[in-house]
Amino acid sequence: MTELPPLGRDDVAHVAQLARLALGEVELETFTNQLARVVEHARDVAALDVEGVPPTAHPLPVRNVLRADDPRPGLDRAEVLAAAPVAEEGRFKVPRIVGEAP
Repeated sequence: MTELPPLGRDDVAHVAQLARLALGEVELETFTNQLARVVEHARDVAALDVEGVPPTAHPLPVRNVLRADDPRPGLDRAEVLAAAPVAEEGRFKVPRIVGEAP
């Protein structure tokens, strides 16, 4: 891997221009320092020896905390319909809403 030159003020100004951001002098100086630290950290990470380290999507083991989805008997239709305010032909009967005149 070739060594890249350090990030400079002109680089940050160029990126700001591409992003259509108008930066003042103080902002340009602040963002140059911050972005330089981020890039330096990325270089440190890239320099690490990760040979033999498997890729991972999560640092901790992930386990399912939900119960198993085992089939079980449902509610009895007749019992449920008996508890409904109004039932008709084996279904709940509800007031018509769509298309009803006021």
